[in-house]
Amino acid sequence: MAYVDFVMKLHKSTTRDYLARVVSHDKAACAEVAIQYGQDYWDGDRQYGYGGYRYDGRWRAIAEDMARHYRLQSGDKILDVGCGKGFLLYEFTQVIPGVEVAGIDISQYAIDHAKEEVKPFLRVGSAVSLPWPDRTFDFVISITTLHNLYNYELRSALKEIGRVGKTKKHVIVESYRNEREKANLLYWQLTCRSFYTPKEWEWMFMESGYTGDYSYIVFE
Repeated sequence: MAYVDFVMKLHKSTTRDYLARVVSHDKAACAEVAIQYGQDYWDGDRQYGYGGYRYDGRWRAIAEDMARHYRLQSGDKILDVGCGKGFLLYEFTQVIPGVEVAGIDISQYAIDHAKEEVKPFLRVGSAVSLPWPDRTFDFVISITTLHNLYNYELRSALKEIGRVGKTKKHVIVESYRNEREKANLLYWQLTCRSFYTPKEWEWMFMESGYTGDYSYIVFE
């Protein structure tokens, strides 16, 4: 298990007003809407989530970096746990011609409005019970999804990622390294259930038998 960062540069490119998130709207009410993972969360007002999650090519560089780092090649099978609208999976198909992709997400809305090119390979489901046989995939990724699970669900999800994957795996979670980042995370998050420092995440990974790589985003 190793820390390998692919997304912090992209994460930092977004400007966030943490205090406004709390004082401009009833944040608890917004979170109640967000956790339904419906239209409001993906394509509604920013107070409920993404504020419009549309394809713009920003995941291409991430796919390129991951493909290079993990030496992915034509014929490899890639699974995205928490795939959303499938934008990263689509980029993998462009970066590595001939790759096979699959995705799963809790949101019916996200799957229904996924990138058309990869929509046939996506399904609705939960990270805690993946509907594929053991060692199906050459590469399994889960990007900013697992922290949305409760702590009693995390072990099952991580074990499932380990079960359906072979050797190459990477999970990305939200985390905090100091009190400022902790406060910002609490202000900004709408769906997070597991609030852990990097060391706590590492402990959870080891307790779950997860052997892949990981990284995290923080709210500086």
